[in-house]
Amino acid sequence: MCDTAKRGTLFVYSGASGVGKGTIMKKLVERDKSICLSVSATTREPREGEINGVHYWFVSREEFDKMIDDDGFMEYATYCNNYYGTPKKAVEEKLAQGFNVFLEIEVKGALNIIEKYPDCVSIFVLPPSFETLEKRLRLRNTETEEQIRNRLETAMREIKLSEVYDYTVVNDDLDKAVEDVLSIVKEVTGKE
Repeated sequence: MCDTAKRGTLFVYSGASGVGKGTIMKKLVERDKSICLSVSATTREPREGEINGVHYWFVSREEFDKMIDDDGFMEYATYCNNYYGTPKKAVEEKLAQGFNVFLEIEVKGALNIIEKYPDCVSIFVLPPSFETLEKRLRLRNTETEEQIRNRLETAMREIKLSEVYDYTVVNDDLDKAVEDVLSIVKEVTGKE
């Protein structure tokens, strides 16, 4: 449950595509009611099963450009030819309500947040190996070979930047990775 007497903590949460960020996040939200996930806006098409307003706000390029013009994002970036951004107002409201808000964002956007919000806590999720990451991406069966190669090239660059983050968590064992992130939240917020 959130502590409405205390402002929440902003967490920047990143990792290469296919590392299991979303799976870990789902379990975090189930286990700790003080944690909420910010819903990003994107111009990419929804994948099967994704729900507008739950997984992402799926918007047109024109809508995204208008939000940029209106200073409506904490950050935004291009990733694999699509725009992604963190709507500012919703995050600020949740933090004021005492929630610990996780921004699940790609590295370029994360670096922008780390610079603009120096009090944020940053966590990077690593794969146990690059081979495991490639296998996970292929098993998703959601992208073309070219898109997979693109994601793997991007992952190499992103993993090198993990040293900029406050914490890293290896997702080799899902339950342990969830426990590791929960331990970080408890350490940072002083919550038992």
